[in-house]
Amino acid sequence: MKIIEKDLQKDFIKIIPTSEDDLWHLYNVIYKGDEVYAYSSRALRSDHEFSRPKSAERISAFMGVKVEYIGWDKFLGRLRVHGLICQAPDNIPTGVHHTISISLNKPVTIVKKSWPKHILNRIEKSTKTEKSIIIVSIDDESFAVAQTKQYGIDTKVEERIKIPGKRNPELRKKVTTEYFKRVLKSINQIWTLHHSPIIILGVGFIKNNFATFLSKESPEVSKSVADIKSVNNGGTAGILEALRSGVLLKASNKLRILEETEIIEEIMKRLGKEEHTVLYGIDLVENAINKGAVERIVIADILLRESFDDNRSKLDQLMKKVEQQKGFVSIVSTEHEGGTKLLSLGGIAALLRFPIYLE
Repeated sequence: MKIIEKDLQKDFIKIIPTSEDDLWHLYNVIYKGDEVYAYSSRALRSDHEFSRPKSAERISAFMGVKVEYIGWDKFLGRLRVHGLICQAPDNIPTGVHHTISISLNKPVTIVKKSWPKHILNRIEKSTKTEKSIIIVSIDDESFAVAQTKQYGIDTKVEERIKIPGKRNPELRKKVTTEYFKRVLKSINQIWTLHHSPIIILGVGFIKNNFATFLSKESPEVSKSVADIKSVNNGGTAGILEALRSGVLLKASNKLRILEETEIIEEIMKRLGKEEHTVLYGIDLVENAINKGAVERIVIADILLRESFDDNRSKLDQLMKKVEQQKGFVSIVSTEHEGGTKLLSLGGIAALLRFPIYLE
């Protein structure tokens, strides 16, 4: 993300999204009631006497909408802002519905009545490039190749296969070699773009055998292997297991999804041990904040994005109070397993400085 201009006295920030992760951040930054300005196209009916009936001409112009709804399609990499036109050239009517598509490498201006600290922090962090990791999870029945995104894990390929048993060593070797070639081809489709670090996960010896195959067949790709770890499952299940267990932390301690997963696992661990240094639910969390007990407040992104104005204002006040008490605020993506777990707790939880015993 590139910040082109920021004037909080006039309540606006002008930015340029440069990656799909940036579109995800904007999806969580733009709220209902905000104003969004960008170049957009709109079909205008022609009033010319020689024009065809109901013909329309599509023109491009700089316009703004007052946001009513925002939609993000992670598969198409598309962010669409729906609302009523609040500013446009004279030949475009205001007060009518319009959709602005926010595109990569194109400037967009966001106007808010106020800019909470957690949103400003999110935008600031998004300006710092975070290199993703390629994760390969493999066993003798399936493999998955995925890429870390700031919103979660994006599984690019997942396939199942059955390698013959040891009673037919020649066929087993042939099928295994073809299997490894398919995995390598899937890795190459991602690795050639950014030369991202690679983590190989797997069951038993197959992960090491694949690493050996990789070093012989593609030495350049092999140099990007940052770690090889054991898990109990192949495929996507192995990747989720690695996230929960923390085995990916050594490879990258700064990836957003790993940080969020670690926080959620700490919440679940304390709940499992019935410790009194964790609470969930907005009423209990608010009570703990009022007592100065909250070390970290953890909120699901969808709770902020889809709350009505009064509820969102309340959440903003709670986060502000935690920060004033030298605590931390974590907004967790609901696009990965950790965020789903947080939603099952009502979307809000708190890690405490000292125990609070409930009656």
